[in-house]
Amino acid sequence: MKRYRLATAGLAVALLGSLAGAAPASAAAPAAEAATTSGSTADCRTDPATPKRQLRAMWIASVANIDWPTKASYTAPDRIAAQKAEYQGWLNLAQRLNHNAVIVQVRPTADAFWPSPYEPWSEFLTGTRGQDPGWDPLAYLVSEAHKRNLEFHAWFNPYRVSMPDGAGPDVDKLAPGHPARQHPGWAKAYPVNAAGSRLYYDPGIPEVRQFVETAMLDAVNRYDIDGVHFDDYFYPYPAAGQDFPDQATFERYGAGFTSKADWRRHNIDLLIQEMGERIKAVKPWVKFGVSPFGIWRNKASDPLGSETNGTQSYDANFADTRKWVKEEWIDYILPQVYWNIGLAVADYAKLVPWWSEVVRGTDVQLYIGQADYKIGDPAQPAAWQDPDEMTRHLVFNRDYPEVAGNVHFSAVQVRANRLGATDRYAAAQYSRPALVPAMPHLAARPLLFPVVTGASRRTDGVRLTWRQPADGVGPFGRATSYAVYRFDGIRIPPACGFADAAHLVATVRADGDGAQSYLDRTAAPGERYTYYVSALDRLYNESNPSPPTFVR
Repeated sequence: MKRYRLATAGLAVALLGSLAGAAPASAAAPAAEAATTSGSTADCRTDPATPKRQLRAMWIASVANIDWPTKASYTAPDRIAAQKAEYQGWLNLAQRLNHNAVIVQVRPTADAFWPSPYEPWSEFLTGTRGQDPGWDPLAYLVSEAHKRNLEFHAWFNPYRVSMPDGAGPDVDKLAPGHPARQHPGWAKAYPVNAAGSRLYYDPGIPEVRQFVETAMLDAVNRYDIDGVHFDDYFYPYPAAGQDFPDQATFERYGAGFTSKADWRRHNIDLLIQEMGERIKAVKPWVKFGVSPFGIWRNKASDPLGSETNGTQSYDANFADTRKWVKEEWIDYILPQVYWNIGLAVADYAKLVPWWSEVVRGTDVQLYIGQADYKIGDPAQPAAWQDPDEMTRHLVFNRDYPEVAGNVHFSAVQVRANRLGATDRYAAAQYSRPALVPAMPHLAARPLLFPVVTGASRRTDGVRLTWRQPADGVGPFGRATSYAVYRFDGIRIPPACGFADAAHLVATVRADGDGAQSYLDRTAAPGERYTYYVSALDRLYNESNPSPPTFVR
């Protein structure tokens, strides 16, 4: 693919040469420059505070109305308008912080934020289990995110069926027609006869696994999502003195396994492997990622484990997350490293290097889950009373090139900005836009670079217009968005000018097949600039830059 991309670059230049008359006064970009965005920038010195590619996102949780929609929206005079406005507020926050993705929970408890033929409407939309909300939230969630050129990762919880303050352990309190009511043997109450009990699908029943995969795949088929996202709940976290009540399931389906723990891990392995394969079978570009508990195993339990002494997802949730990476069943791993630097039991400064080593040499990208909810919480260790703790996490990650981004939990905590920490880390680490990291292992076709057709000064900035030739035609890919670069002065910038985000002004979602435009409101009156525009496909593979456009 790399050879093909470079070979077509010359063809793109030749093709666009005939279009030069439509472009504003400009000079042809030198070959070394044109290769910068698609070739190697290994020899360029870049500013680690302004990386060109870095996933930046926050989780938007719907379970128990943590982030969106709020319970207050239930009683609004126009509930739908209120919920849309709330969601737009989260997207506006993401834009202000130079995020480039959102991870939104759309199946919190074996229910749906879309008109699913498999599962009932989520109670977290209306306050009533199974009630039609009167609109299609998922369609709106995706559309609004894409308008702002934010990737949309649909967050599903595979096996949780109820919450303690909802149906709890009572199947009869689920929505009428709920699959768990139609198949009473599918769901188990856990913990048994205890506070906090809730229902979970039994992962050991093959029909359950196939059903939840199909229910989630419905959203992949019907909506233009960019990613499928699982959190850390597989088998439920263990309750003291109780085992998940699946002995009968093990006796029926566990042939060949002497250990119930190994059988349980096998069940979750099948879920991950099959879900990844089924996603790629229908939409090869949709990413599949998991956000597990931050510790796989402690070194005391396994020499391959981390230097920690906490709960192990391998044993607690029966999630062999390290195996999923090594087998490349997923496209990204997003461990919840929710501890401060220096914590003895689980040191952030030991876990990030461990996860970096796990993904090294694989096609799986590593993002780090950040615990914004701990900032300023007096119940947390003293480190979280320091407004710079989160900034230190992001700076620490710079030393590990495998770390391709950060995701913050959760939206309401990011907005709270306790101790001013959000403002601090955003100013220091997210001061410029960034492109979503490309995934070279996913199929893509080379992109032609855009043709800038106009650049004009206005009282509110500089308006650029361009068009994308041969978009999606023949051997070329289709542009989903564009990157706009600006350099001070009328000049051809150095070959490394595109290596980081120092000159990246914005990314802009493609507006159909017609002329594209962007208003640079940050352009200073009277200043001279050189602009470039590049095309990005839906996986953020980037074309060569356009020829330069000078604004005097």
